[in-house]
Amino acid sequence: MINFSLMRERLVKREYDRFLAKRRARLRRSDFSIICTNCIGGVMYHDLGLEFLTPTVNLTISMPDLVKLAGNLKWYMEQPLLELDLGKPYPVAQLGEGDDSIQVDFIHYDTFQDAQEKWEERKRKINYDRLVLIGAEKQGCNYEILRRFDQLPWPNKLIFTRVPYPEFSSACYIKGFEDQSELGTLTNFKPQFFKRRYMDDFDYVSFLNGLQ
Repeated sequence: MINFSLMRERLVKREYDRFLAKRRARLRRSDFSIICTNCIGGVMYHDLGLEFLTPTVNLTISMPDLVKLAGNLKWYMEQPLLELDLGKPYPVAQLGEGDDSIQVDFIHYDTFQDAQEKWEERKRKINYDRLVLIGAEKQGCNYEILRRFDQLPWPNKLIFTRVPYPEFSSACYIKGFEDQSELGTLTNFKPQFFKRRYMDDFDYVSFLNGLQ
C-alpha cells in the first residue's frame, strides 16, 4: 500500500534541502557577525551552515535595548553579564547598570551558567569589521524605535516590519502580519506545501553578499 504521507514528507524534505544548498552556494562571504534582537540571526547562520560569530544567538533582546546596544557595542561587550531573578522559566541577565543597562533573555538555555559560557565564547568571535544589525517590529518596537534604528550609523542593517515604511531605508516589509499589532515569528514555517520560513521571503543571501 502506498504511503502518500511519507512520500510527501520525503519530497518536501528533498526540495527544502536543495533550496538551502542553493542558498549556501550563492553565499560569497562568511566573516560577518550578526547582532540581532531574536533568533532570526541564528537561523540565518544555521541555514547557511555557518559558525556563530555572535553572542546574540538563542536569546532575545528588546528593540529599545538593541538600539542601545548597537549605539555602543564594544562597551557593552566589555561588561559582565549579571544574573537577574525575574521568575522567568529561562535565565535572564543584565549588561551595564542604571540607565545604560540592557536585558538579555536567554530563552533557549537551561541555566545561567550555560548561557554565560556561550555568551563569553561567542562574543570573542565578533568581527567588528563586518557587522550586521537585524531588528524586528516587535518586542517593544514602535515608530520612534524604528526611526532611531534607521538612524544608527551601521552601514549593514535591516529591520523586518509588518507593514511598509518607505521613509526608512533599513525597513524590510514581510507580508502576512498586517492585521497584527506586531510582526509574527519569522523563523516559523509558512502554511504551504513546500517548506519556507516567513523570513525566506527576503533574499538575505544577496543582502549578506553586498555587505560593506
